[in-house]
Amino acid sequence: MKIGVLSLQGAFAEHRKMLSMLNVESFEIRQKKDLDTDFDGLIIPGGESTVQGKLLVELDLFEALQKKILEGLPVFGTCAGLLLLSKKIENDDRRHLATMDIKAVRNAYGRQLGSFHTQGYFDGIGEIPMTFIRAPYIAEVYDKTRVLATVDGKIVAAQEGNQLAVAFHPELTDDLSVHQYFVDMVRRRIA
Repeated sequence: MKIGVLSLQGAFAEHRKMLSMLNVESFEIRQKKDLDTDFDGLIIPGGESTVQGKLLVELDLFEALQKKILEGLPVFGTCAGLLLLSKKIENDDRRHLATMDIKAVRNAYGRQLGSFHTQGYFDGIGEIPMTFIRAPYIAEVYDKTRVLATVDGKIVAAQEGNQLAVAFHPELTDDLSVHQYFVDMVRRRIA
């Protein structure tokens, strides 16, 4: 199994560290030729969704990645990655990959000072630590999208088929369970 980590901006190194701790091989996706590598899953890290979205287009990665996701490539988006996957963003006219049937709210918890850490229940895992940094949340889920976690009545994790999106940063804790959840998704697809 090999996981590609979009490494244009944001916390990509931290995701690679988590995968390494799970003994899963990973590599960085920085340019179009990196997509020639055979890989089984994709992580889109937190960071700045506007910058990442712009770079996806400028580096000619956008269409190829969108096509792979729509064809079933397992993808895991955290924070900004959630926004890149969202078909709708309530307080932003921009759309990026728009592959996941959710409506998100950008910077829903306010600015950097609105960042916080909590414990929350994640369906299929149990209680886990959750770190929110200028985080979005999911305002609505549609069709076959399943809610996996809520905090204070707001949806902070969801799955739709091959797509997993979380509003928090599991890569910034010592807890490997959300990454393991994604690795298990990938494993089921390639089995």
